[in-house]
Amino acid sequence: MSSQSLAAKLRDGSTVVTGWSTLAVPILAELMARSGYEAVTLDMQHGHHDILSVREGIAASSLGGAHRIVRIPVEDNATASRVLDLGAEAVIAPMINNAADAVAFADAVKYPPVGKRSWGPHRAAMLNGEVPADYLERANRDLLALAMIETPEAIAALDEILAVPGIDGVFVGPSDLSLTLSNGASLDPNGPETQAVAAEIAAKANAAGKFAGIFCLLPEKVHEARAMGYCLMAYGIDMMLVTAGATEAVSETR
Repeated sequence: MSSQSLAAKLRDGSTVVTGWSTLAVPILAELMARSGYEAVTLDMQHGHHDILSVREGIAASSLGGAHRIVRIPVEDNATASRVLDLGAEAVIAPMINNAADAVAFADAVKYPPVGKRSWGPHRAAMLNGEVPADYLERANRDLLALAMIETPEAIAALDEILAVPGIDGVFVGPSDLSLTLSNGASLDPNGPETQAVAAEIAAKANAAGKFAGIFCLLPEKVHEARAMGYCLMAYGIDMMLVTAGATEAVSETR
């Protein structure tokens, strides 16, 4: 894996596309990494992952040469600290709706004086090939807390969320965003209203000096997201990639 951290890449102006791992099969995360994804995100919110598969998936992603990201379940900040101890480089927290939510999340990700994370990253330091003292020196700078913005409440509080020390950026879930913007009337993640709001979120994040990430459901949306100012784009879900590849293989034999 590159010796440059995910955070350093993003600060240098690079854009990163992450694969999305929902299946609790660690070698799939490794295969995504070996296929060229710069990062792999292990999804504990809607995916099949638990703490055991995340433990192995982080190691497998590292073995494949990819940066390691984990999306934790809703209101589960204790898991944020655990996955960082296991070697995650970034944590995505869903349904961060106000500054209080953001503070609680940042507290779990950052060590004092920024947050309240407790000490124990021995596996993480091992995966990085560093001693614990070196890990501590860079942890608050290089380990990212990304707050998901996916409700009207979060949009209204976005300036306050972005101002929280320890929040490094935001991550947009366009499906939930469209669902909540329409008050449950429609699921339209690629629709004009959802995309317009996503562009506004990226602009505010960039103005605040924070990172902006987004889930993309179509490849062209990755390019559109870059143009909006996003630097971290998720595209390609393991379950769908396997299904598409198997379907194509079968069709070629008929």
